[in-house]
Formats: sequence, structure tokens, C-alpha cells
Amino acid sequence: MTQPDTVTPGTPNPGPPVTGTAPDVIHNIGYRKYTGPRLGRAYARRSLFSQSLRGAYGLGRSAKSKVLPMILLAAMCAPALIMVAVAIFTNMTKLPVDYTRYAVILQAVITLFVASQAPQSVSRDLRFKTTPLYFSRPIERVDYVAAKYAALATALFLLTALPLLILYIGALLAKLSFGTQTAGFAKGLVSVLLLSLLFAGIALVIAAITPRRGFGVAAIIAVFVITYGAVSSVQGVASVQENYEVIGWLGLFSPITLIDGFQTWFLGASSAFPHASGPPDALAGVVYLLAVLTIITGSFGLLMRRYQKVGLS
Repeated sequence: MTQPDTVTPGTPNPGPPVTGTAPDVIHNIGYRKYTGPRLGRAYARRSLFSQSLRGAYGLGRSAKSKVLPMILLAAMCAPALIMVAVAIFTNMTKLPVDYTRYAVILQAVITLFVASQAPQSVSRDLRFKTTPLYFSRPIERVDYVAAKYAALATALFLLTALPLLILYIGALLAKLSFGTQTAGFAKGLVSVLLLSLLFAGIALVIAAITPRRGFGVAAIIAVFVITYGAVSSVQGVASVQENYEVIGWLGLFSPITLIDGFQTWFLGASSAFPHASGPPDALAGVVYLLAVLTIITGSFGLLMRRYQKVGLS
């Protein structure tokens, strides 16, 4: 017969025996409250801008990602280097190309750059649905849009301004007029600054519509190439009919001709329009300026509207 367990008087009752499970234990795993500096929205916005700008040239990414932007940058600078060499060794009295004309001539390279980098900047975030994570504290929707817009516009400005700087330095080495070259260089910078803002805004709006990078690249190239081809063709027809005033107004319907018309009227540049007509009068010149500013601000507004919906998904 089994004897019952006995408990020594004065000893705490151990309770029922535990079978197969260990008692619960609270472990101290070292979590501590963060006491460092709170860098806030400004730091997050600068970090996003820096990361996006570096990404436009493949910096911080794989070697394959650097190939195309670096090739396009070299393609933008190579003609300027050749022109400088010719100007120095042949004792030319002026550069072969005006500062304001350089970007218009190499518009194909600029289009390829913006078409390849705008989707890279925004499409992956949309495709993998990581965009809402950016809008958690402290960054907000306007910070994301502003950083992405500013980064792509800055990348385009570097792409278009570096050749102008090469031309300017080369002109001074060739002992061309300092005042004339400085004025031309300044006008060229104003022109490519507006071009960078305009192209970046249009390209980002198109890229933000689709999360598929390939579709974004094709759509951006189509918009820039088709509009320019259509405007140039109709301008050619108007030139044959000697309707030069219509030629000036038609430039409003393509991004590159819009920049061309603006710099023709406000910067005194030579126009690429047939018969170098440019905007026909002061009213048209003001309309060109308003059109450029409207597209830039409108692009920013459309991006804000687009990411308002994305941020809630």
C-alpha cells in the first residue's frame, strides 16, 4: 500500500508537481530607450535626396547600373571637349556652338537619360509597395515628392551643365572674350536649369503612373520623341507655306521646343525653329514662359496627388 507524501512542518508547500513544462521566466534582453539626437524630417528629406541623386548615376548600386548613365554623361561631354580642342588649336574667335544651343542639339542624349532614370527613381517603390513606409514618421508625402523631383532635376542639371562648363573653361583657355563668354555661359545655365526642371517633372509624372520600369521608359521616350517629331513636321509644313508666325506658336507643344522658344525670346539665343523664327512677339514670349512654369508646378501637383493615393495603400 502506497504511503502518502509527507510535508515537514514549517516547510512551504511546493504545490503540485510540474510535468513536462518549465515555469515562466522574464528575461532582460537589454532593450534601452533611445537617447540620441532626433534628426527629424529635414535629415530624412536630405537623405532621400542624396540617395536618389546618387542612384541616378548608379552610385551605391551595382556596376551594371553605372554603365548607361556614365555612357550618357560621356556622350554629353565628348562634343564639348572636341569643340574646345578645335577652338584652342585653330585659334578660333568664337565657339562653334552657343551655350544655349548645346542642350538642344544633344536632346536625344538628355531624353535617354531622363527616360532611364525617372522610372528607376520611383517605379521600384511603387512595384514593391514600399512607398507607404516612407510616409511613416517623420517624413511626409511632400518631402518624398520634393526629394525625388529635386534629385532628378539636379542629376539632369549636372548632365547638361557640365558640358557648358567645359566649353566655358576651354573658351577662356583659347583666350576668347571673358565678358562675352561669361554672359553666354550664364544664359546657358539658366536655360538648362529650366530644361532640367521641365524634363524631370514630365518624366516623373509618367513614371509614377506605372510600377513597371520598362513601360515607364518606353512611355517617356514616346512622349518626348513623338511630340518633338510632330511639332517639327508641322513647323516644316508651315515654313514651306511661309506661315512663320504659326511656326513660333507651334513650339509650345513639345518640351524641347518650349525651352528653345523661351531662350530665344528671353535670353537672346538663336532659335532651332525653321527660319530661326522663335516666338513671333512679346505676347508669345510671355506665353512660353508661363507654359514652362505651369508645366513645372503642374507636374509637382500631379505627383502630390498621385502619392496621396499611394500613401494610403
